[in-house]
Amino acid sequence: MTILKQTTSPTSSGDKLAVADVVNALTSGPLPVRVTAYDGSSTGPVDAPYALHLRSPRAVTYLATAPGDLGLARAYVSGELDLEGVHPAYPYGVLRAMESLSFHLPGPARLAAIARSLGTQVLRPVPPPPQEALPRWRRVAEGLRHSKTRDAEAIHHHYDVSNTFYEYVLGPSMTYTCACYPHEGATLEEAQENKYRLVFDKLRLQEGDRLLDIGCGWGGMVRYAARRGVRVIGATLSRAQAEWAQRAIAEEGLQDLAEVRFSDYRDVPETGFDAVSSIGLTEHIGVRNYPSYFRSIKDKLRTGGLVLNHCITRPDNRTQSTGAFIDRYVFPDGELTGSGTIISTMQDVGFEVRHEENLREHYALTLEGWCRNLEANWDAAVAEVGEGTARVWGLYMAGSQRGFERNVVQLHQVLGVKLDHQGRAGLPLRPWWDA
Repeated sequence: MTILKQTTSPTSSGDKLAVADVVNALTSGPLPVRVTAYDGSSTGPVDAPYALHLRSPRAVTYLATAPGDLGLARAYVSGELDLEGVHPAYPYGVLRAMESLSFHLPGPARLAAIARSLGTQVLRPVPPPPQEALPRWRRVAEGLRHSKTRDAEAIHHHYDVSNTFYEYVLGPSMTYTCACYPHEGATLEEAQENKYRLVFDKLRLQEGDRLLDIGCGWGGMVRYAARRGVRVIGATLSRAQAEWAQRAIAEEGLQDLAEVRFSDYRDVPETGFDAVSSIGLTEHIGVRNYPSYFRSIKDKLRTGGLVLNHCITRPDNRTQSTGAFIDRYVFPDGELTGSGTIISTMQDVGFEVRHEENLREHYALTLEGWCRNLEANWDAAVAEVGEGTARVWGLYMAGSQRGFERNVVQLHQVLGVKLDHQGRAGLPLRPWWDA
């Protein structure tokens, strides 16, 4: 591939900048993709397998007023920027190619030249696409960060898109958490079933036991355990999830064993559970709330009860908010830290940690599977939620796949036990489950 950063345009002359000149001014180093624009200008390698096409001045405004991932996302989600060489459900290739690209805000002189060339309006911020959440500092209307009200609003933003849309993306399992692939040739559905089997076995659940599944989604773990004779309560802050899950429970005839409540996990009054599973909830609660979160779980368990915490983590133990795109379009108020912080907090509240493992590569495979589902159902998904929202999901899932592949993020399962007053766990000497 010939790497060039040279504008080709019939309109470039002197101080007059073409759109491609503006792109060059906003980026550092050689462009790894071709960029074309509505004014006929272009830049980047002529033989690149991927290209960005700026369809309107609004696309340039998004890039100029929010250089980086957020500006690109705004232009793309709004339909003012197109990606060429990839399907919008799975823009993995172009995202991987653009990993070396760095954006910056040019100096005053360059900004003045951009304004003279394209008009001052190009530097005036315009409203973001409707899929974008408010910035964190403006979310005070929904309550303090990680209050019950604000957590409910964050969950609503992400999960109450459309149950039908999630069926297109997630497939029959309706499971929106990392799968566990038993072998490389396994299907997504086989891997999700295997994940539930792994959690069930790690928790040593038996017929007649009681399980609390917090952040239960559409009730996949709830129904898996109930089919095996376990009495299960699931809790979710998404009304749409709870309604879907209750219908699925009824369709399987599991009403006597299983229930999914539209409820904050903090409001579940029952205690004395044999086990608690938390699959994909910890990402939402805030690192400062980990101690109260794990104390709440401990209070729900009987002595000798087990907890399985399954969540996305960082590869180190620094607490970090998610990036601007993820925070505005996917997980408002999301916050991640390392597995070491989770383990330390569990120990500090009195759990004995018995096992942990990293399923990072499994999540990359899971995300690819979801993208392939979205691609196969693209037209129906767009008809259900609109192209902008469908683009958000393709962009988010393909970008997250790269994050797991590159060890930017990980997925850890941590197993803990509530000891008795003499420090006894009552567990076998060696792991009792099949990996």
